[in-house]
Amino acid sequence: MAHICGVKMIFFLLLLVSPSYGFLEGLYCGLENCYEILGVTRDASRGEITKGYRKLAKKWHPDMAGKGEEKEEFTKMFQKIANAYEILRDDEQRENYNYMLDNPDEHLANYYRYYRRYAPKVDIRIVIAVSLTIISAIQYWGAWNNYNTAINYLCKEPKYRIQAVGIAKAEGLIGQKRDRKDKRTKEEIRNEEEEIIKKVIEEKMDIRGGYSKPDIKDILWIQLILSPYYLVQYLIWFARWVWRFWIRREEYGEEEKLYLIKKYLKASRSQWEASPVLFPVCSKLRIVAYSSFIFIFTNKACFRYQDNLVCFLHDLLCFARFKLS
Repeated sequence: MAHICGVKMIFFLLLLVSPSYGFLEGLYCGLENCYEILGVTRDASRGEITKGYRKLAKKWHPDMAGKGEEKEEFTKMFQKIANAYEILRDDEQRENYNYMLDNPDEHLANYYRYYRRYAPKVDIRIVIAVSLTIISAIQYWGAWNNYNTAINYLCKEPKYRIQAVGIAKAEGLIGQKRDRKDKRTKEEIRNEEEEIIKKVIEEKMDIRGGYSKPDIKDILWIQLILSPYYLVQYLIWFARWVWRFWIRREEYGEEEKLYLIKKYLKASRSQWEASPVLFPVCSKLRIVAYSSFIFIFTNKACFRYQDNLVCFLHDLLCFARFKLS
C-alpha cells in the first residue's frame, strides 16, 4: 500500500515539473508555451511580442527553406510561430491564455474560455425578434387548433348539430332533391353537408374564452406593438375610476360591478368571457353567475354565494319582498 502511494506521489511531482503541465492539446499552442515559442517573457509588451514574431518569421519563413523535408519543417515551425503571435497580440486571448497558465487544473473553464472566442456573435436584437416571432406563431397556431377543436365538438354534439341542420335546410343549403345530372357519390355529398354544417356553426355560434376564434391582435408581437396604446387607455380609465368612485363616491354601474367580480376571482379575460352569465332582474337588481359563484348586486351592496343555492334563494326572496328599498 505504501509502495502504491509512493508511486502516485512521484507521478504527481513529475507532472508538476513537466514543461507541458497545464497545457492542453488543441488549445492555444498545444503542449508548448506561446511565450517560449516567440522567445519572449510573460511580461513582454505588445511591441516586444511583435518584434520577436517578425524576427522568427523572417528566419523560419518557408521561402527561406530548401526543398523536401526541410521546407516541410520550416512550414510547420512558421505556422506555430504565427499561431503564437495571433494569441499573444490579442488582449482577450492573451488574458485567457494567462488564466490557463495560472489555473491549469480548471480544464472545463479553460475549454470554455477558449472556444467562446470562436463562437459566432449574433446580434441580441435578432435573437429577441426571432424568439418573439416563433412564440407568436406557436400562439396563433394553438389558438386556431383550440378553435377548430371546439367547432368539431359542436358539430358532433346532437343539440347544436340539430340546430345547424335546421338552419341549413331553412336556407336551402342541404336536404334538396338530387338532380339526375348530379354525378356526386353519397360520400361526396355527405362530406359537403358536413362542411356546410360546420360553416353554419362557425357563423351562428358565439364561442368565447380560450376556444374563441383567433384574433391576430391577441398574438404577442401585435400586443407588444399596441402596448403603448393600451397603456394610454388604461391610464385614462384609471383616472376616471379614481375621479368617479374614489373622490366623488359614485355608485358602481353594471360594468364596474362585473369588473370587480373579475378582479376578485382573478380570472383571465378568456376565462371571464367564457363563464359569467348575467341575469338583469330589474333596474335595481342584477344576478351574476360565474363558475361555482353566484353574486347578487344591488345599488347599495354585493352578496356572494358559493355552492349554497338555499341561501341564495332565501336572500333573493327577501330582496323581492322589500322591493330592494
